[in-house]
Amino acid sequence: MGLFDAVRDVLGLSTERDATREADPEDFFQLNSASVTMEADLDYEPATSAGLCLSAMSSTDFRSTLRDVEDVLEGGGFSEIRTDDHGYTWAVVERDDITDLTTELYVAADTLAERGYGDRLLAAVFGFDPLDGGRTVYWVYSFKRGSFYPFAPAGDHERDSSTEVSLQSVLDGELDVEDDTAYWYPLWPDAPGGHPWE
Repeated sequence: MGLFDAVRDVLGLSTERDATREADPEDFFQLNSASVTMEADLDYEPATSAGLCLSAMSSTDFRSTLRDVEDVLEGGGFSEIRTDDHGYTWAVVERDDITDLTTELYVAADTLAERGYGDRLLAAVFGFDPLDGGRTVYWVYSFKRGSFYPFAPAGDHERDSSTEVSLQSVLDGELDVEDDTAYWYPLWPDAPGGHPWE
């Protein structure tokens, strides 16, 4: 399997036919209450940035839509539209509050869907930082599966499976967590130690 095929699998492009439920960006708001449990029970607090991943296309209307998304996001603080080393486009926002992060990515996803690009949405990624200063973990929302899954990178293309299982067991009642761990695709950053959108 080539790198491109691996990235396609990572982002769930091969799972569309296997989707368990229709994706709904309103699911992002489940993280608002789940973040309280993350901090109280697991000692993780919401990070101040999040990203929406989509597969790009070379059309004038799509580029215009991305500019509209960026304009909307800029009203609330720092945001950028960027392309990673794998060719995927990210709408990245930085906000001080998890409710602002979920709202901003909801608006971005909703704008893309309203303009006819809902099928380009791949994942929304929300980070949580450990209170003890360790490694950031992520809740990834897969648009192809309509569910969340945990991602706990532990180095250069390594993951902490025990942390991921712990996150699942504690948050399964508050988030629509993907039951099949085969669909818990890692979203590796361009460089070790970075966020998936970096």
